[in-house]
Amino acid sequence: MPRPLWSGAISFGLVTIPVKMISATEDHAIHFHQFHLSDMGRVRTRKVCDLDGEELSQDEIGRGYEVAKDETVPISDEELDQMPLPTAKAIEIVTFVDADSIDPVRIADSYYLAIGGQVAAKPYTLLRQALERSEKVAVAKFAWHGRERLGMLQVREEAIVLHVMHWPDEVRSPESLAPKDVELDENEIEQAVQLTETMAADDISGFRDHYREALEQLIEAKSEGKEAPEPAEDAEQESGKIMDLMAALNASVEAAKESRGADGRDATVHTMRPSKKAPAKKAPARKTPARKTAAGKSAAKKSAAKTSRAKTTTAGKTAAEKRSAS
Repeated sequence: MPRPLWSGAISFGLVTIPVKMISATEDHAIHFHQFHLSDMGRVRTRKVCDLDGEELSQDEIGRGYEVAKDETVPISDEELDQMPLPTAKAIEIVTFVDADSIDPVRIADSYYLAIGGQVAAKPYTLLRQALERSEKVAVAKFAWHGRERLGMLQVREEAIVLHVMHWPDEVRSPESLAPKDVELDENEIEQAVQLTETMAADDISGFRDHYREALEQLIEAKSEGKEAPEPAEDAEQESGKIMDLMAALNASVEAAKESRGADGRDATVHTMRPSKKAPAKKAPARKTPARKTAAGKSAAKKSAAKTSRAKTTTAGKTAAEKRSAS
């Protein structure tokens, strides 16, 4: 089991559940060091005072809040410890709500809550089953890194997960970011919906970090003195080209169909309803110039000569018929 990041208890009415907080995710990203190009010496970040230029140890560093330029109010660790923080060692559940009522933007990070001893097994299971049967999540307050946080308790398989949440005033309003009103044809909306249905998936567990895999291969090759592996050839993508929206949607739907067919999965595609407001716009056909071979040119010349002789024969017959009639 990974090392616990925090130990405390869940306060659930009159029930107390000792728990340990364990990170629910792992960092698999590849981290680099900075080094001196000339001699490969390690470059480190050092804490230096702006006034005298001296390098400081952690014991010589305090914290403070800048209230104005060149004016900082120092705050000691003792003063912070005396601050009222009732949730210092407890995750205090304050209410239960429907999971759909929680905006995903407010979730910052996730941690598993493991039992803090066998004595916590029964109340832990009780809370987990209560959340499952009620189909609700618990909203709680707790202390983390010297400040009070808001959290959400949710069941994942057989464990309780604590999602750290932003406070309501910490989430920016997207109102100013929304684009101005634009006119959309009903046909465009239907095609976009069809694209979402074609690209729909029941499981995303198969996604992989291809960049990290390629980076690991590069590091392995260079550490063994080998040349860097050739980059994988991706399909060429046209950049900076403005396409017609409907043409892009149609092409995307067809590409999604082909992709699903290649994977052996069936895609459900609904017949698009015609628009009542305006006739459906046909996507402009892309003309591909044909390459004429020598055989093709010869065949074209023979066909043209044959057509010319047929026209001449027809004209001669017409003239003869007129003279006979007169």
